[in-house]
Amino acid sequence: MKSFTETKYILKKRLLIYGLLVIVLFAMGCSETRHLMRYDMPEQDLIWPVLPDKPRYQLVGYLTGEDNFQEVEGSGPGASIGRFFKALVGLGSENERVRTLLRPQSGTVDDQGRVIVTDAGRQSVFVFDEKQGKMSIWTGATEEFNFVSPVGIDIAKNGDVLVADAELRRVIRLDSQGNPKSEFGFDDLERPTGLAIDKISGRIFVSDTGENNLKVYDDNGTLIQVIGQVGIKKGEFNAPTHISFKNGKLYVTDTFNARIQVFDSKGIFLQSIGSRGLYMGNLVRPKGVAADSQGNVYIIESFHDYLLVYDQDRRFLMPIGGTGSGAGQFYLPAGAWSDQEDRIYVADMYNRRVAIFQYLQGSGRKGSGLTRLQEANTPIEASAQTDVK
Repeated sequence: MKSFTETKYILKKRLLIYGLLVIVLFAMGCSETRHLMRYDMPEQDLIWPVLPDKPRYQLVGYLTGEDNFQEVEGSGPGASIGRFFKALVGLGSENERVRTLLRPQSGTVDDQGRVIVTDAGRQSVFVFDEKQGKMSIWTGATEEFNFVSPVGIDIAKNGDVLVADAELRRVIRLDSQGNPKSEFGFDDLERPTGLAIDKISGRIFVSDTGENNLKVYDDNGTLIQVIGQVGIKKGEFNAPTHISFKNGKLYVTDTFNARIQVFDSKGIFLQSIGSRGLYMGNLVRPKGVAADSQGNVYIIESFHDYLLVYDQDRRFLMPIGGTGSGAGQFYLPAGAWSDQEDRIYVADMYNRRVAIFQYLQGSGRKGSGLTRLQEANTPIEASAQTDVK
C-alpha cells in the first residue's frame, strides 16, 4: 500500500502531465487555425457617381473588428481542440465581443499593408493585418500606463508607429509590433489630435487643438517649430484637428474656421480649400482630410455626414455619403486617410466602422483624373439630412 506522500507525489505528477497536455493541445489549436481577412460587404456594388455617369469610386467594404477574420475551413484537427480549450479557459465569446471598433478616430496604412486605427472608445489601437490573417489590439502607451484618447496616427520613416493621445497630452512612439519605445510633447502640447509625418525629412507635425497651432518635432521628438496662432487669417487656426501629409503638402483641418489650410513641408502657407456656407461643397464642421496620388483632396464634413471630393485646383467635384447607418452612409465620421493603392478610408465613428472606398482612376487624364461631377450650387438641404449633432 502506497504511503500518503507517495500518493500525493503521483497526483502532482499526473496533474503536471495533464497541464502540459492541455498547453500543447491549446497551442496546436492556435497554430493550426488560419484566418482570412474579409471586408463586410454591401449586398450590391455601390459606386459614385451613379450610372450613367462614369464611376469614379466604389465601396470596397467595412472593417469592424475581429468579425472581419474568418477561419479557413479545414485548418487542421488542432483547430477544434483549440476552440474547445479557449472556451474552457474563458477566452470565448465574452472576450470576443469587445474586440470590435467602438469610436474609431483616424488611421494609417503601413508598408506591410496593415490598416492601423485609433479608437478613443476602446482606448486602443486596432491593427488589421490582412497578410497574417489576424487582428491585434494595442493598449499600452508606455510601460506605466495605457492609452486614454488616441486620435492622430502615422508611420515614421523607420517603421515606428506614432500616436497622438489627446488626454495624455503627448505623442507615443511604438515599434512596429506595438511595443512602447518612448514618448514626447508633454511639456509642449495642450490637446494633441492630428499627427502626420514627412517621411523624407522626418518632421513630425502635430495639431494642438487646445492651443490653436501646429507643433513640429524632429524625428527625436525635439520641438523645432510652432506654426500659427488663434485667428481667422491665413496660417491662423480655430481648433485645428485632423491633418495629413501627402505629395509634399501638409493638409490641416481648421475645424471652427470651416476650411482646410495647406502648407509646404517647411510650414509655409500655400492655399486654403473650402469655405463656410449652405451649399453642397461648403463646409460646416470639417474633420478628416486626406489626398490621393493624383492630388484629389478628401474632406470629412462631419456635420452633414459627407465625404467631399475636391480636385488639386480646389474645385469641388462630388459628395459621397449622407446621414445613416446603411451601406455608403456615415454617422458623425471623424478621420480620413489614403494608401498607396488610392484607397480612401473613413473612420465612420458612430457607426463603429471604417469605410473603404477605391478611387477607380477611370479617366486616364494626368492631374486630378476627375471631371467636375457636381456643381457647388446645390443646397445641402435638398441632398442630405441635416440633423444637428
